[in-house]
Amino acid sequence: MRWNETSDDTGSGSPVLFGTEGLIRSVQTPEFSGITFHEVLAKSALNSVPRSSSMPFSWTVNPYRGCSHACVYCFARNTHRYLDLDSGTDFDRQVVVKVNVAEVLAAELIRPKWARDHVALGTNTDPYQRAEGRYCLMPGIITALAEQSTPMSILTKGTLLRRDLPLLARVAEDAPVEISMSIAVHDDALQQSIEPGTPTTKARLATVRAAAELGFDVTVFMMPIMPKLTDSRDHLESALRAIKDAGAARVVYGALHLRPGAREWFFEWLEREHPELLPRYRTMYARSSYASKEYRRWLGERINPLIDRFGLRGRSDDDYPATSRMRGRRESNRTPRQPSLQTAPAQQFAAPAQQALF
Repeated sequence: MRWNETSDDTGSGSPVLFGTEGLIRSVQTPEFSGITFHEVLAKSALNSVPRSSSMPFSWTVNPYRGCSHACVYCFARNTHRYLDLDSGTDFDRQVVVKVNVAEVLAAELIRPKWARDHVALGTNTDPYQRAEGRYCLMPGIITALAEQSTPMSILTKGTLLRRDLPLLARVAEDAPVEISMSIAVHDDALQQSIEPGTPTTKARLATVRAAAELGFDVTVFMMPIMPKLTDSRDHLESALRAIKDAGAARVVYGALHLRPGAREWFFEWLEREHPELLPRYRTMYARSSYASKEYRRWLGERINPLIDRFGLRGRSDDDYPATSRMRGRRESNRTPRQPSLQTAPAQQFAAPAQQALF
């Protein structure tokens, strides 16, 4: 793929992905310094999830490719290589925008064969990343799904979600809507280092509170939990207390996994910021993208009693969790449902020393 030059909103040249099918233009603007938006016309909006997948949904919609949240560990980084872009800086700064995604989705949903299966938003890159403030694609997507009474779920780190909460509350009166907020790091300095483009933890917790006050049972994703960085008892306890205080209904958690693309970028960050941990991480992830079974067992024994204490009904997962997504909004006279999948209570014995696991 070659690069070409075209004019942008500022009147200067900006790089364009020459040959990208459906490309309209590439845009740089002062308010998004260092980021290039590649506006494309999508041919389709719905992505089918293979039947063999363990995911609790059949379809996804992703209005953006690439993500300015710039999370060092993001599993979706490798998908940028399909565009002949790298999984590091390009993933953070070259964002593909499907400007017609809402219109295409609406056309797909009116087809007679559409069965109103669950559609998940935020399974690849974040639909409420900063670009959404410019392009405002999500209201159209939500409306298209709502008009066909299609159940939906949203997973995000973006506080732009608050803009659409009134719309989602209206939609939830007629179709199931589930909201999940990803808040994994409850140390401000670490959060800004490893998730430099995301809203603060405090702002995300405030968004959880805003959604809960509108009657949503909000799930918080404590994913990824990172060995020696965010798995101390103090960190986990303070995080769960803050999540509970924000009004979340439940927590799902999982240990860090490092797929190709994310793995290399994460190790570069680790070597720069925490070089003392690099040999241990290389050992733990030498043969697999996932943390060792021993570590995951240790983590479960540490966090599950805390989750039980705060009444957050948690479970663990090594990837996108198979959560029960169809609970929608709370009803004041409803008996709370238990999640369909839960981690068994932690065994009552002391966890082994972490040094032996990592």
